[in-house]
Amino acid sequence: MRTAKFGIGHVVKHRVYPFRGVIFDVDPVFANTEEWLMSIPEEVRPRRDQPFYHLLAENAKTTYVAYVSEQNLLPDGTGKPVGHPQIAELFAGFHGSFYEPRHIKAH
Repeated sequence: MRTAKFGIGHVVKHRVYPFRGVIFDVDPVFANTEEWLMSIPEEVRPRRDQPFYHLLAENAKTTYVAYVSEQNLLPDGTGKPVGHPQIAELFAGFHGSFYEPRHIKAH
């Protein structure tokens, strides 16, 4: 198992598709359903043995949650914040290329 290239709070963009987002969780290897993986065309289907990232994502039209393989992510580099409405729930501040995770207090 290899170390994840990106961490929670990093702003990234998809290598092929026009969307970007902020990472809010990381799976060390593929941890979604077989149906999800098989729905991706074989010629672009990612390998299972790599980190997969949960993103609060946005494109030109909408915001959503995405699940993306490491091989398909690049650093964003725009320096612009992500406009997803759930960001304030998970992150405290934006610092150009990453968000500072909000520390949840235990009850």
